[in-house]
Amino acid sequence: MRKWHGNQWAVLLTLSLGFFMTLLDLTIVNIAIPSMIEKLDASLDEVLWVVNGYVLILAVLLITAGRLGDLRGPRTMFIAGVAIFTVASLLCGISQNPAELISARVIQGLGAAMLLPQTMTIIIATFPAERRGAALGIWGAVAGVATIAGPTLGGLLVTTLDWRWIFFVNLPIGVLVLVLTVMIVPDTRHERRHRFDIGGVLIATAALFCFVFGLTEGQRYEWNAAIWGLMGAGVVLLLAFVWHQRSRQDQEPLVPFVLFKDRNFTVMTLIGAITSIGMLGFFLPMTIYLQSVLGFSALKAGLVLAPSSVVSMFLAPVAGRMSDRFGGKYILMVGMTLYGLSLVWIVLIADVSTSWVSFLPALVVSGLGIGCVFAPMATEAMRGVEPRLAGAASGVNNTVRQIGSVLGTASVGAVLQNRLAGSLKDEATKQSGQIPAPYRGEFVTGFKNAAKEGLGTGQSSVARHLPPDLPKGAEAQFKQIAGDVFVHGFVTAMRPTVALTIAVVFAGALACFAVKRRATTGGVQTTSPPVEAGLPGQ
Repeated sequence: MRKWHGNQWAVLLTLSLGFFMTLLDLTIVNIAIPSMIEKLDASLDEVLWVVNGYVLILAVLLITAGRLGDLRGPRTMFIAGVAIFTVASLLCGISQNPAELISARVIQGLGAAMLLPQTMTIIIATFPAERRGAALGIWGAVAGVATIAGPTLGGLLVTTLDWRWIFFVNLPIGVLVLVLTVMIVPDTRHERRHRFDIGGVLIATAALFCFVFGLTEGQRYEWNAAIWGLMGAGVVLLLAFVWHQRSRQDQEPLVPFVLFKDRNFTVMTLIGAITSIGMLGFFLPMTIYLQSVLGFSALKAGLVLAPSSVVSMFLAPVAGRMSDRFGGKYILMVGMTLYGLSLVWIVLIADVSTSWVSFLPALVVSGLGIGCVFAPMATEAMRGVEPRLAGAASGVNNTVRQIGSVLGTASVGAVLQNRLAGSLKDEATKQSGQIPAPYRGEFVTGFKNAAKEGLGTGQSSVARHLPPDLPKGAEAQFKQIAGDVFVHGFVTAMRPTVALTIAVVFAGALACFAVKRRATTGGVQTTSPPVEAGLPGQ
């Protein structure tokens, strides 16, 4: 194994395994939502915190972890992050209630935050400029495959084993990554001391928490004044963070504004957030729809979504090489557009009895789109970044992308819960004509309560709120009607929910027009001046 120490491609493989593991856990949980709700007796908003608790900590601590990597060494931070993530995965798998699972996911997010920014930093330090684009293209392709492979792998694990195995699967991967890192990855730290902006971390943490808590819990508290006050506080804290960072630009801030002098870094960072919203904003309602409306097992639901993963996996490396040679602007634009069109296609054909075969062409188009997104996005974002700013740039880029993940999941979850509350009540009112008059009021009220309490994610959940004093032998009929209410109500709620995601994705495609194409020489793109050039003392 010693002969592989420092080998560029062996290092990339090791880093990609760790990177894959953290991003897989962004989407693998979605396919297990119905199973976790049933077996942990959890509500929808509690399960949303299982998703958001991980992403929130990941988003908040990425920049700080990037800075710690600059000080302690990215290899050291990567090893510590993998170890924490692996142990936390075990804790997730043995959790006995929603509170334990949410707590373990928070710890898992800490580990992910520690390791993730080090991957890009080590790649930039390991690969020479002429190979860096190809390496970052592969790194970006891994991001895309991990994001969309989650539902397929998760479906297999949930159906054949149990929802707990979506976390246990990380254990052998984590141990393997630790061994490979110790033996293969070199220490690439710079001889330079760094300062840490604790105040900035606290302000950013508070701002994100206000937004995420408000969006996730808004429906439960009926969007009262306290929720809107919390969201307003988030805006104020966000502005305070920007002001605080501006005042510290000569004291090594969390967010060096000099990074944003590179227009492509700025645009790609924005598009990264948009892409995260588009990915997670689709998988959340779609995985619930496939299982709770169409009645698919978790495995079948995952296999239905598999074409996107397969197509993307083969296309992404090609897109990375083309981006490195010709530029990623139009490749990225085509990818975002295709992905947006695939979502439009899916939402138009989704109904209470749609065949899985009907989704196949749209999901192939989705895979084509995703395959053209992640690799050029990573390549264009980091092409002009000077190596000594790699930690900060990686932290900022990944942080904004994960902020997109957490806000996207929270926003889509909020819209889904809000629309579901209305559609279940309306559908229950419509269907109540099939039941005896004395029970109609209780029937409608039961569904109203089910949606308000976050239990409206499956037919068995809403059935708990049927009238308690049903006539003898009528329970089966009432459950059948309740099932019809849920499936029609969910489809009605799903359409405006996915429409939000579609609008965001097309906005990202339009943003690609702002990407500045690099000059080319002999068909090969040249690199722009490093964004740190011209700084005092450089």
